[in-house]
Amino acid sequence: MQSQFVCEGLAESKAPSPSAAASARSAPNAPASNSPDDDIFSSAELPWPDWRPLKVYAFDPSLGKFVGNYMTTQVRYEKLQPGPVGERFAVIDYDGTNRTYYLPVDLDDPKLLIMGGLAPSDTDPRFHQQMVYAVASETLQRFEAALGRRIHWRQIAHTPDTTTEQQAAASRCLNLFPHAMCQANAFYNPAVHGIVFGYFKASRTDPGRNLPGQTVYTCLSHDIIAHETTHAIVDGIREYFMEPTNIDVPAFHEAFADLAALFVHFAHKEVLLDTLRKTGGRLFNQQLSANVQTDSGPAIIQAQLAAPNPLVALAQQFGEASGMRSSLRSALGTPVDSNDINIKTEPHDRGSILVSAVFDAYFTVYTRRTFDLFRIFRAGGGTLDKDDLAVPLAERLAAEASRTADQFFVICARALDYCPPVDITFGDFLRAVLTADLDFHPDDPDGVRDAFMQAFRLRGIVADDAASFSEDSLFWPKVKRQALEVDGLLFGDPNGLTTEEKDTNGRVLRAFAKKNAKLLGFRDPEPIAAPSFHPMFQTGQDGRLYVNMVVELVQTVEKDFGATNPGKFPMRNGVTLLIAQDPPDGATRPPPRVRFVIPKLWSQPREDRVRNYYLSTGQVAEHPGSAEDGKRFQINFGLLHAGV
Repeated sequence: MQSQFVCEGLAESKAPSPSAAASARSAPNAPASNSPDDDIFSSAELPWPDWRPLKVYAFDPSLGKFVGNYMTTQVRYEKLQPGPVGERFAVIDYDGTNRTYYLPVDLDDPKLLIMGGLAPSDTDPRFHQQMVYAVASETLQRFEAALGRRIHWRQIAHTPDTTTEQQAAASRCLNLFPHAMCQANAFYNPAVHGIVFGYFKASRTDPGRNLPGQTVYTCLSHDIIAHETTHAIVDGIREYFMEPTNIDVPAFHEAFADLAALFVHFAHKEVLLDTLRKTGGRLFNQQLSANVQTDSGPAIIQAQLAAPNPLVALAQQFGEASGMRSSLRSALGTPVDSNDINIKTEPHDRGSILVSAVFDAYFTVYTRRTFDLFRIFRAGGGTLDKDDLAVPLAERLAAEASRTADQFFVICARALDYCPPVDITFGDFLRAVLTADLDFHPDDPDGVRDAFMQAFRLRGIVADDAASFSEDSLFWPKVKRQALEVDGLLFGDPNGLTTEEKDTNGRVLRAFAKKNAKLLGFRDPEPIAAPSFHPMFQTGQDGRLYVNMVVELVQTVEKDFGATNPGKFPMRNGVTLLIAQDPPDGATRPPPRVRFVIPKLWSQPREDRVRNYYLSTGQVAEHPGSAEDGKRFQINFGLLHAGV
């Protein structure tokens, strides 16, 4: 009887092995085996792994081996060149201060593959390279899973020296520089098509949990890497969010990047469990309870000291090393005060208002979802007088906290697709959050949308053009079915569009915009561009697959600063379209239809506001018409992040 197992022979074998020859002699009548090319059921080919485990710091080196700080993250497996250099990220370890390249790590080395990469170390540059690659990849994966599509980086500017192939390659791969400069800074820099990380000496008088004067590497902070990668992701999705046309734009960039970094904390189960037990389930507490309570007077041993809550703190080592005696920022760093929105102008301070509003909503929903668990615990004789929770209750609370954090991250990420393409404000983001959640989860049993609304209201964040403060008024209105159709639009597949499909869609969308300019709200005769369009494929609450495309239509009109100021500024007006491809009706497929038109269009007050903001922030051209003139209308993260 023929064996059910099929194994390929050795390639290019010149002589059979003794065991093979013996087998052949013992079975003279066995059928001849097929060649590998004829065998479609060969079991010889081993499958490639789906994931690559890599060791990282969950927070940063200052926490040492604190619960869960040494962790292993899972990133999608890909063949890597030393660096590491893959399809989406290229780590280039050039030290600009010392003018030297550090030896690149080879994560495909068998010794590192079997160990899950190098062990965490703040002194080995190769681990630094591994850390930035792993955390940046993890952040990108979270966004792509939330948005239901592949994210592309900002394209490099076309010059006589660049080819179309080089531009396309740059849109796929972002550069990461772990030791770019000796500076207490890290920032996303479109000019180098990447993220530069600095290193600096800790304060000698108040270094926190660092040695006085020790070198602190920003590339070893999980929060900082996730924050900067989010800046690059937002820039790839919304190109014109890099133009600071109002006071909210740079603050939104900072707040959104902080949110992405902070929500990752709630995926760290060990830290989450420890925090729950040391806060009595009140995750929003700024401090953990001490391991040993003092009877009276000050603490005399370290076990009596209350540690900061790591879940709500951002970049702990950076903040302490800079002499701030605390983390760089906190998820709940801004108390409830509706007047803060009127007086806070610095981007990080203003952004903290938005971060606090989102986390207020998060903790409100977490409290609602866990209320019954606490009731059952108390009914069974449990007591919450002490902060230390029973392990089974902590496990259930951790699962709920992690699930809710995932949901809130997805809502915030998807809200990007429901924002206008230009001139973003906090009020626009509130409307986008509510509409995105309604679109995917019409049922809202835990009052997630109400929690968002009330948290934003308490901090004075309102939508300028909403009729009232109610869900119906804050949702972006839907377009009537079949009122606007886009014939000829191609949706491709979840992995993206081909070059030919992109060219076709560009022509279709520009023609659609020209034909329906008045209906969409455009008033100027200038041409309307389609700078981006992204298909997304997602499963709805009812289990059906929904196919949509997010489209930006933007019209740019050059406006004068005024008689006393030289130069012009780009006044951009635009709409975001969400276009649906409905399933076939029998033998015919209906044309794609526009579901939402989310506008930020011209008005004289808006033009005056943009002009005045550019004037007040020093954006008037020194040399109108020069090649560098356009860069002044872009956020400079190097300056924005300096010293904070």
